[in-house]
Amino acid sequence: MKLLSSLQNRIFLASTLLAVLSIVFPIRFVTSRLEREVEAELERGLGEGAALVEQQHTARLQTLALIARLVADLPRLKAAVAEEHAPTVEPVAVDYRERVRSDLFAVAGRSGRVLAALGGPAGAIADRAAVAAALAGRETTSFRAQPDGVLEVVTVPITVERPDAPGSPEMLGALSLGFVLDDALAAQFKRVTTGEVAFAAEGQVRASSLPREHDTDLAGVLGRGGISTIQLGDNEYVARTRSLTAGNEPGGPVAIVLRSRTERLLFLRTFRTALVIAALAAVVVAIATSYALARTVTRPLAAITATMHEITATGDLARKIRLGRSWDDEDARVLAATFDTLTDSIARFQKEAALRQRLSALGRLSTVIAHEIRNPLMVIKASLRTLGREKLSSEEVRELAADIDHEVARLNLIVDDVLDFARPVRLEYAPADLGALCRDAVAATMPRSGAPGCQLTVEPGLGPLTTDAERLRTALVNIIANARDAALARSAGGGLPPAGTDIEVRVSAAQPGRVVLDVEDHGVGIDPADLPHVFDPYFTTKRTGSGLGLAIAKNIVDAMGGAISAQSRPGEGTRIRIELPAVPEPRPEPAPASGPAPAA
Repeated sequence: MKLLSSLQNRIFLASTLLAVLSIVFPIRFVTSRLEREVEAELERGLGEGAALVEQQHTARLQTLALIARLVADLPRLKAAVAEEHAPTVEPVAVDYRERVRSDLFAVAGRSGRVLAALGGPAGAIADRAAVAAALAGRETTSFRAQPDGVLEVVTVPITVERPDAPGSPEMLGALSLGFVLDDALAAQFKRVTTGEVAFAAEGQVRASSLPREHDTDLAGVLGRGGISTIQLGDNEYVARTRSLTAGNEPGGPVAIVLRSRTERLLFLRTFRTALVIAALAAVVVAIATSYALARTVTRPLAAITATMHEITATGDLARKIRLGRSWDDEDARVLAATFDTLTDSIARFQKEAALRQRLSALGRLSTVIAHEIRNPLMVIKASLRTLGREKLSSEEVRELAADIDHEVARLNLIVDDVLDFARPVRLEYAPADLGALCRDAVAATMPRSGAPGCQLTVEPGLGPLTTDAERLRTALVNIIANARDAALARSAGGGLPPAGTDIEVRVSAAQPGRVVLDVEDHGVGIDPADLPHVFDPYFTTKRTGSGLGLAIAKNIVDAMGGAISAQSRPGEGTRIRIELPAVPEPRPEPAPASGPAPAA
């Protein structure tokens, strides 16, 4: 379910699923329908082929019977047969066979004796029953199975009209014409039916347009009704049998019509492969399009929410939403502009509230300031009274003057701190070397030798920072001074820094366009109850502190568009982190606070 928690993922999955279903189901429907149509067309073609073979065979048999009648009525043949002399009949039979081009040409006399037999032995080709029927005046059709095919024979009577008895012809003999259903005829029928053809008789395949090694397997379809399927080598065939005798005589000639299912479905497989490839390409395009659509819809929202998360994490209200030109969406622009306007208003309100808070704090804490000023004034007053006495040594005068100068400097420091905290921060931006600035702040705060020690680390390749170097130096001096005092307090208590260094100052780039300054000490730490108030004005735990150092540092960092935070553990130390933009963004000037400004 975590996958569906993202709007982009939901849009992407929904559009992808819709695209895939709209592609896969039509393709599946088309291929299934096409396969059924191919199967139906194969069955129709098989039935039409079987009917065509039957029609061709019937026409061929009828033509043979007609030719037999015509030849039997020729006077030359009748005259030869009437002689009952085989040498006389044979030349005539040879001549007529060449003319009619029959596979069998046999002539029997009125006694039933074979006078001529062309195309095979007389015993094999002259059917006594057929001859007897012909001599009785009936035409017959018979067949005989041969190793190379099925011989079909038409036997007709040879008669001559008697002048003395019209309508009662004299029987001279019988004529038999035959043709063989062989491989050549099967190949001829194959061209007509566009399918394979085989002829069988007496339960065996006698001729075929297929290779003869398939005869045994092909015989397996005999006796089956309707359409059957048979595997011959690498090809699968559908087959249909059709009897070639009028009464479906058992063991009679049968035509087997076959069509290759493998070849017919080869086109379908090729078509299906092409469809699958096209479907895969379409799915890839659909997925890419769905992803692009999801990104187009959610990218502006992602930019807005990312900026919101950054503002939440850093508290920097100066960050603006950048949608980019490639994701120009009107609704997103309106939302981003509204949010930026809201954050600008909140930032102005915060600055005004901070200024009012500072002024209010000055009023509330005027007694603290008076107390801080009264102590130096008391010392100055006492020193002046002492100077008014007579007979003071020059050494005493110098000591009293030094006391007065120290207390005046203390008063000036108190006034400067109050003014720095009370007045709005005015910044003058210019490119600055952050490493050199930090080294200067460390040198101004830390002793040249002895404890506590400070280690400065600057990330290599750090670019220049556009900032107010003097203001940032002031903030760093205040922070490092607090770290120094914490480290000295730990040393006074007999503690040692865990890492061997009292204070560490680190400068790095947290992310593009942002720099991070960490000031970490291994001092006494801050009590968890006091940690939320360390940036409040006049809050201090030191006996001689004014409580304005970290408050002034926070004002400076806020004015620069950055963020400052504190982490501490009692007895382990404190880390102050400053995050600043490498190039500051334009910030609205705070409105002047109501009420009188503090006097300098």
